[in-house]
Amino acid sequence: MKLTISILKADVGSIGGHTRPSDRMLDAVRADCATAVRSGLLIDTFVGHTGDDICITCTHTRGPLNTEVHQFAWNAFMKATGIARDYGLYGAGQDLLVDAPSGNIRGAGPAVAEVEFDHDPVKTNRVRPAESFMVLAADKCGPGAYNLPLFLGFADPMYCGGLMLPRLSEGFTFNIIDMDNTEGDSIISLNAPEDYYKITVLLRDNERFGIDSIVSRHTGQMAAAISATRMHNIAGTYTGKDDPVAIVRNQGVFPAPEELISPFAKAHFIGGDARGSHVMPLMPVAINTSVTGMYCLPLVSCIGFSLAPKGNFSDSFCDFFDNVAWDYVRNLAQEKGIQMRSQGWSGAAMLPYGELEYSGFRTSITDLVNQFAIKDTNGAHPATAKPAAARKR
Repeated sequence: MKLTISILKADVGSIGGHTRPSDRMLDAVRADCATAVRSGLLIDTFVGHTGDDICITCTHTRGPLNTEVHQFAWNAFMKATGIARDYGLYGAGQDLLVDAPSGNIRGAGPAVAEVEFDHDPVKTNRVRPAESFMVLAADKCGPGAYNLPLFLGFADPMYCGGLMLPRLSEGFTFNIIDMDNTEGDSIISLNAPEDYYKITVLLRDNERFGIDSIVSRHTGQMAAAISATRMHNIAGTYTGKDDPVAIVRNQGVFPAPEELISPFAKAHFIGGDARGSHVMPLMPVAINTSVTGMYCLPLVSCIGFSLAPKGNFSDSFCDFFDNVAWDYVRNLAQEKGIQMRSQGWSGAAMLPYGELEYSGFRTSITDLVNQFAIKDTNGAHPATAKPAAARKR
């Protein structure tokens, strides 16, 4: 059968600042999910949070960008927003940027990633005898947070030894989106390994170019889908960082989970953190982790699922970053973060003003720039130069 996995995530309110959604909010979303399953809209659901973002992962047979599925998620986020407002929580409804979505909620604020594929998990299926996938959810970070780790996981055998095997060695197509183009989804398709260098030219700029999807060149099946969108391009003003999600299929014709998560051991620097204004390391954390650290640090969670023949999640889930093996990386992220924050506002420690264009920082710098004046012909500074009339005497 044709099966769709959808991830829909939004920040609609949190306790004591940008920390975590309340249990009442999460329970309300879970109740809506249970109703959607009973009604036949969805096959299965999982609700969790990364930082202050509520994330719905669900399976269904209605295809990507389905109006009913997206409207269900929007209504669930609206209900959680109402609870946040009733209890005076911070940032209630922050990621809901329109009064009502038109058709689907992609471009309305919430992060959305979806994959559709033929689901036939039997031994005779040589391509996908079993379906397993991972859900990446990030908070306090920009849209290109996955550029480096997913590129390394799908294109570099130093991180993914499976790329040396026959089926995987045919490579993957990277569909890269120019997120500055607000007229529509502006995509370029580049192939690894042939276009390796060209891909890096684009993906180095995490704030403008992002991986939209990755496709297996061996099978033509989508391996990964990412919510590469800019919040400020939707809202026209700074409302928060973009906090992307990703669906990543693994095993068999795709890299294994351990190959895909190994690049996250870098705790690589990305844009985000407090006020979405700093350059800080991405810290891998367990699902349902609150934002309570120094400056908050960008966070990413990663949970894995298997799918039963009818499309429901099999048994339970696996939390890839909830392991002592990642304690070292978390300490590394803290050390890198402390070193970067010791530089305060200076240079690379903060994002450039061009990236802060829609925030109050832009107003501050514009007010000062407007006070600049050109030196007079004698080289005197404007503040000390004498009026022309005085010089003639």
